Amino acid sequence: MSLRLLSAVAVVSTFAAVAPLAAQERSLNFGLGFGLSVDRSFFGADSYKVSASPRFTFGNLTWGRLDLGDSIGEVPKNGLSLGGAFRIVGSRDAEDNPKLAGLDDIDTAVELGLNLNFQQTHWRAFGEIRQGFGGHEGVAGTLGADVIFRPTDRWTVTAGPRLYLGDSKYAGTYYGVTVVEAANSNFSAYDADGGALGAGIEIGATYRIDDRWSFEGSLAYEKLLNDAADSPITQVGSDDNLSLRIGLSRAFTLNF
Repeated sequence: MSLRLLSAVAVVSTFAAVAPLAAQERSLNFGLGFGLSVDRSFFGADSYKVSASPRFTFGNLTWGRLDLGDSIGEVPKNGLSLGGAFRIVGSRDAEDNPKLAGLDDIDTAVELGLNLNFQQTHWRAFGEIRQGFGGHEGVAGTLGADVIFRPTDRWTVTAGPRLYLGDSKYAGTYYGVTVVEAANSNFSAYDADGGALGAGIEIGATYRIDDRWSFEGSLAYEKLLNDAADSPITQVGSDDNLSLRIGLSRAFTLNF
């Protein structure tokens, strides 16, 4: 075999080996939404506030053989899947809540983490773990399960129980009272430990307007538990909470 032929074979072989890598699909699917929410003024409050409700939903990440999650708008595949988790926790300001006079203000927190979901046609079970940034630096999580109804191709309705978790940093931020705060307020010092901090139920509905746009809403009830319920902050407020969220969301897919 001549040197020229060997060279040609080497070039073709190299291209054949590299081509699949170059052709690998890389994409990120996610949703961005905006709406309104009615929620407690602060954790443990007995008053409510209406606020803007931005929303980020992780859909799917594809990178070669890596395939995480399900694209927004598609019926999720049955089985176990791993995805992203995101939540915004609003700020707490004593100036807006006279009952909290003497307590430190808490900035808005952003929580980022992972979601592990086991999906079947008419039900799902999931768990989330999220690291806080900003207002708190603790770790929060949610365990839940839903029954799933799809009365039409455009409507999806879910309903099921929730268990809300948090570590000691998270619990201390929102339910604890430091010695300094106790000296400046009418609250007794309180060291809130982590664990199961709330339990309840959530009902959600999504209407797909088209392939990109959807209208979303949810209604949830939560009962505070353990150190969250026993907090002196909750004692002057309530351990029951209802929340309502409605909004419009658009799906995006970025190829890179």
